[in-house]
Amino acid sequence: MPPAEIAPASDRAADLALLIDQAREAGEIARLHHRTDVATWEKPEGAGPVTAADIAIDRMLKRTLLAARPDHGWLSEEIEDDPARLDHDRVFIVDPIDGTRAFMRGDDSFCHALAIAEAGEVTVAVAYFPIRDQMYWAVKGGGAFLDGTPLHVSARAEIDGAVALSGQKQMHPSSWPGGPPPVSREFRNSLVYRHCLVASGRFDLAFTLRAAWEWDVAAGALIAGEAGAVVTTATGADWRYNAAHPRMPGVVIGPAPLHADIMTRLRPVA
Repeated sequence: MPPAEIAPASDRAADLALLIDQAREAGEIARLHHRTDVATWEKPEGAGPVTAADIAIDRMLKRTLLAARPDHGWLSEEIEDDPARLDHDRVFIVDPIDGTRAFMRGDDSFCHALAIAEAGEVTVAVAYFPIRDQMYWAVKGGGAFLDGTPLHVSARAEIDGAVALSGQKQMHPSSWPGGPPPVSREFRNSLVYRHCLVASGRFDLAFTLRAAWEWDVAAGALIAGEAGAVVTTATGADWRYNAAHPRMPGVVIGPAPLHADIMTRLRPVA
């Protein structure tokens, strides 16, 4: 079907209000289960852990968001993918708990990541950290915010000494023909959280060279991009969301000079 006209600003404001409201509802469920003996099991094929809270939040969000926007498609981590979403120009992309391992440990660094993609572009996104009661949000072309305070990426222009959020395996020399970049490295379980920390300027850049699902990236990528970051896949390409196979070949996020430096050092990803 032909691409829909991108929603006007007034519609995006209503979409943002909807996502914020439902993210807070998700937070109520998460708080009920946080630091309790919540049921937990492993997904098939080594896909990682899941809890009863993930499932409850995902089901609640699908029910309430699609009731509010019945013309939208749906893509989320814990609900079986329905190819019917490909027939929709506007799609919810949701991770009910990004950072499930952190949630299981009783940490407060997990979030609910909700986004809307229109014709392949994410236009509205929120990331809500319920234990901290922190709401990151962004609207395409309208900037990124934390609880109403504008966000801006780091002003650092040199890669040497930059602080990057990335897993240890991402620094393996096989990915870097001239050796890993001269950065300090830290790690956070939630990919969306990493992107929000880059958006806030607390860290200089974030990258993962492993394939990443759209629900792990969509919300944080818009927040970081609206805060001034360059956002691409690990191939250096833009990504069109609501892909038939919604898994990206990694993601690199950071201020323009740092992003460019990383891409020149990185072995091309097939």
